[in-house]
Amino acid sequence: MKKVLVYKSDLLPYSETFIREQVKACRTFHPVLVGTHGLDNGLSLEGVDVRYLRAPNAGKRTELFWKLLREANVAPPGVVGRLRAEGAELVHVHFATEAVAMWPALRRLGLPVLVTLHGADINTHRAWWENPQRGPFSRRYPQRLLDMGRHPDVHFIAVSEAVRQTAIAYGIGHDKVHVRYIGIDLQRFRPGGLPVGSRAPRILYVGRMVEKKGGQHLIDAFAAVRAQLPEAELVMVGDGPLMESFRQRAERLGVPVQWRGRQPSDVVREEFERASVFCLPSITAENGDAEGLPIVIMEAQACGVPVVTSARGGATEGIVDGKTGVAFNEGDVHGLTAALLQVLKEPGLAQRMSEAAVPFARQRFDIARCTALLEEDYAAWSQRRRPRQTLQAQEQPA
Repeated sequence: MKKVLVYKSDLLPYSETFIREQVKACRTFHPVLVGTHGLDNGLSLEGVDVRYLRAPNAGKRTELFWKLLREANVAPPGVVGRLRAEGAELVHVHFATEAVAMWPALRRLGLPVLVTLHGADINTHRAWWENPQRGPFSRRYPQRLLDMGRHPDVHFIAVSEAVRQTAIAYGIGHDKVHVRYIGIDLQRFRPGGLPVGSRAPRILYVGRMVEKKGGQHLIDAFAAVRAQLPEAELVMVGDGPLMESFRQRAERLGVPVQWRGRQPSDVVREEFERASVFCLPSITAENGDAEGLPIVIMEAQACGVPVVTSARGGATEGIVDGKTGVAFNEGDVHGLTAALLQVLKEPGLAQRMSEAAVPFARQRFDIARCTALLEEDYAAWSQRRRPRQTLQAQEQPA
């Protein structure tokens, strides 16, 4: 079986479960997950073929040395040889930031390279990266990305059409980037519990507590929802730097948010079985960072939970507005409030959306089908052929 090297430097944060699941879903290529180092509290990689480029006991001096080489755009010693020894057909890198950092080694390796663009790596404003107060790698990142993108061995995969259009506007050639949804495991995420229409009015949020996720707007909208629907509940799963400010906001507004903290996917799945609506009120952060296509939106619909979202990509490709959920404009608290009340109060609406969401998610976001398309790209690109364009087929609604 042909081999593909799947690269991500730190293996693997909880927020990047999708990389592990995509690797596990491969059937026609043997994926080797390659990173520089593991994480003490990272995801379990049991059942995944893993390689680390730095020794497990490598100290701060080694880390600093690698950082200096990255700043100088130089490949770390021995890395090219170790990668070449794997006998792979191509390399698949998650996040353009990772690809740019590894490009000195990848260029010398001489294999075809596919780079998945996820959102922040292409949405963040060039001016933010190039701020004189930032480090050398950051300041040079936009130009290095464009230079790498012009190399004939490099092609890009966007996780949504929204990300693809941003990449083209950034300067990446339209023929150098195509769309592949990552998908979800439909055996794990499926309807359970009471029918959605029979559940208590329970709003679920799952995501990091960071600016672009828009949690503050959900808390504000929840206060307005409670004024009309006092029995409504809000459960927020996740953690992050804005957690404390979100707690204080809820206290000031006098709304009883149920804080769950960071949870594994099994617990998130259980929360889907109790929710009557899922909400992801994402916004574009001040530095331009924005969603690509949030996996959790796919998971919610696969579990039969209607979605209310403003997420870029998610609101246009991730749901069918008015059928599997409701889209609203970024930062529009009034619109968010109205959307939540519509789903929670309109007789029969949540149940109808639930029944439409499941086949939609199954048709568009089945990880087996999405990964099969990715492996077609592997086969084509390993022979330097342009990947077959199947975006229109992917986007046909159920």
